[in-house]
Amino acid sequence: MARIVELHPADPQTRRVTEIVTLIRHGGVIAYPTDSSYALGCHIGDKKAMDRIRTIRRTDKKHNFTLVCSDLSEISCYARVDNWSYRLMKSMTPGPYTFILRATREVPKRLQNPRRRTIGLRVPAHLVVQAILHTLGEPIMSSTLQLPGDVLPLTDIHEINERIGHQIEMIIDAGATGIEPTSVIDLSSGMIEILRVGRGDVSAFA
Repeated sequence: MARIVELHPADPQTRRVTEIVTLIRHGGVIAYPTDSSYALGCHIGDKKAMDRIRTIRRTDKKHNFTLVCSDLSEISCYARVDNWSYRLMKSMTPGPYTFILRATREVPKRLQNPRRRTIGLRVPAHLVVQAILHTLGEPIMSSTLQLPGDVLPLTDIHEINERIGHQIEMIIDAGATGIEPTSVIDLSSGMIEILRVGRGDVSAFA
């Protein structure tokens, strides 16, 4: 079964954050809380870890992963961003939103949507995730922890451990989290398209 690591939600312990980052760098897959729901995460350059997440979620190579970033300063490395879309994202981050953007040529194809050449990015407001990202120094490759047949993402750490604990290395316990995934906003075409309504308020675009 996976190791459960408890972190203070407002002041995560540095030693435990370092342990999590070390695990990620060595190919581990973690289940971690965000400002929307639980997610599965791994190192951005680890193809085997990404394939493990696909196996857990039973998705194919067309499945969209999300780059979880500490802030928007990293975005130009991975996505082509117009001024208007950058201003929009800046007004909505950090928060429970995933933005679909055109990937740059430097982004490996395995990280992109194979048909549209897009990539998902998000900046969560969760302090534990921010601590992990700042220590790691790069984004986490992530996917919502929603298993096949389930209506909502998993949120209970004991249920997570019971159902997929044999397939991942670590579950982070930082207290209660939400039960809704992020709202997904596609900006890749130069227009605003709401692909999924989740926890993030999208009423301004209705």
